[in-house]
Amino acid sequence: MKRQFSDKTQKLADDARLLRAWKKFHRDECTTALVGPYGAVLGELFRMFANLQHVQPSQLAGYIRAIDWSEIDYPTRLVVLHEVNSAITKLREKSGLEPIDDPLPDQPDNVFRVIKAMFAKFPADAGKSAGASGKTAE
Repeated sequence: MKRQFSDKTQKLADDARLLRAWKKFHRDECTTALVGPYGAVLGELFRMFANLQHVQPSQLAGYIRAIDWSEIDYPTRLVVLHEVNSAITKLREKSGLEPIDDPLPDQPDNVFRVIKAMFAKFPADAGKSAGASGKTAE
């Protein structure tokens, strides 16, 4: 006999299933990026994300600035941007701060906004080799 769930219970179950699917998708994207042609550079960057409490914001921005992002495809850049956002958010929450705290217009940008601005310099079609999606840009 099949159980009947309320609409609210069914929505919660559907949301949990979709979140698990998205997390698996993102893990697969990260794995693909790390075994791809940029694996060595991104591996070091992801190691920095995992140990962000020991990394100065200027070190993180400097390392990211030193990478030639014009050679890295757009899907891989999106994976990296998501990872840096997640790492900074987790660190802020662990420190008892608000997860997101963008500066006011007259204040200097925080490290995430500096990194995001670096990524914005490259169009979506920059980086012609296979990346996180496994596809080659035409």
